[in-house]
Amino acid sequence: MDLAPFPVAERDAVVIESAPVGRRYHRLRLDAPDLSARGRPGQFFHLLCRDGGGNGPYLRRPMSIWRCGAEEPLGFLFHVKGRGTAALAALRAGDRLSVVGPLGQGFSLHPSWRRILILARGVGLATLAPLTDAAARLGIAVDAVLSARDPADLMADEFAGASGALVTPVFDADGSSDPAAVEALLRARFEAARPDAVFTCGSNRLFLLLQRLSAEYAIPGQVALEQQMGCGLGMCFCCVRPIRAPDGGTVNLRVCAEGPVFDLQAALGW
Repeated sequence: MDLAPFPVAERDAVVIESAPVGRRYHRLRLDAPDLSARGRPGQFFHLLCRDGGGNGPYLRRPMSIWRCGAEEPLGFLFHVKGRGTAALAALRAGDRLSVVGPLGQGFSLHPSWRRILILARGVGLATLAPLTDAAARLGIAVDAVLSARDPADLMADEFAGASGALVTPVFDADGSSDPAAVEALLRARFEAARPDAVFTCGSNRLFLLLQRLSAEYAIPGQVALEQQMGCGLGMCFCCVRPIRAPDGGTVNLRVCAEGPVFDLQAALGW
């Protein structure tokens, strides 16, 4: 009996690019064409965070897919802030990185949609970046509001790539990222050209704001949740989060297995 190939694989992939992005971020591109082709926006890989000398923490780290596709290297964009991500940033072209994936439930786009809006904060834009390419392939316009501390931390090019997404930056430095200011901006966008769906990742305050506005305007939405994970495969239950059930109660679901992407109205703040 012929069996379809299991969609999740463990692989030692060769690093083809390792480069800093701005002051605090780093990107990796891996030569893993089959895994890249299987990856979908919103999914993640579990990475063994060892540098070229084999040094780094024992546990793997979940990392959202930043770039994927049949014609594109598998890419990750991350904030360097701990031992694991520091080890990843120490990798150089030619080094090998152990990856497991693709894992989790990703975003979904409906072919009938004509416009979507993305609201992202910080490195949350890495999780949402693949949506811009996927939307472009379906002829869906992308209106994106990207929030950052200041212009030096904005990664608009890394987010939009060649997708043609319209990017509006908002910053802590000038107050434009304040939730009240972002709410006024979103209301103006919804009134001028109502999107068919909204997506977010990276900020609890902005998630709660978008959740409230999408309910008010009856716009469907999706959110990618960030959570610590042990196994990344749904076995350890380290990443369980309460999610709102259709009957109004809550259920405990695994972010790595039932997520990371959830319906915007079902997710609860953190």
